[in-house]
Amino acid sequence: MAIVINGSGTVTGLSVGGLPDGTVDAGTLATNSVDSAELIDGSVDDSHIGALAASKLSGTVAAARMPAGSVLQVVQEIWTTAAGSTVEDTWTDLLSLAITPSSSSSKIYAMYSISAAGQSGQRGGFRLVRGSTPLGIATSFGNRTAAGNAFMGNSDNNHDNHVFFYLDSPSTTSATSYKVQFHSENTTQVNFNYGWDNANDVTHYRSSSTLTLMEIAG
Repeated sequence: MAIVINGSGTVTGLSVGGLPDGTVDAGTLATNSVDSAELIDGSVDDSHIGALAASKLSGTVAAARMPAGSVLQVVQEIWTTAAGSTVEDTWTDLLSLAITPSSSSSKIYAMYSISAAGQSGQRGGFRLVRGSTPLGIATSFGNRTAAGNAFMGNSDNNHDNHVFFYLDSPSTTSATSYKVQFHSENTTQVNFNYGWDNANDVTHYRSSSTLTLMEIAG
């Protein structure tokens, strides 16, 4: 087809690619004449993005975009129910919580605080477990009967909060469970989350126990 310059100011007869390379420059294009439909997928790379408003972001920002040491998520379990245990010589679950890391390089910072009182003659401890893997015995309690040496849980059931912190590397992006387990020496009762004087009511300042997990960017 012949190229025709019409008196109306239009040109007909041009085929796709008919203009020499480099003929059309930015000044030739009308304002707002190019939209996303004319762009090749992936054609706009990082080097051509001058700025991006925070309001344009949605969904989850990948851990790779956050500096190492950044807190990516926090989950917590709170146990407020007063309870007693007479389980002897076996590890028993107290608190359980799951977290799904966004990257296999992330670390999980686990923290627990358990309010407990062992009655006279009782000893035991607490440990943190990932799945079925113990991460070490964390804190222990006991009652020494010699006068002045009762350092936790005497006959008055005074409560202490047993606190432990642990930085774990699960190396996974699957949901991962953590538990706080309790172990006692004998069947003498151990009380959890009670108030002073073995009281289970708010007027006796009933306590609580917590398990907190934080995902830390690796």
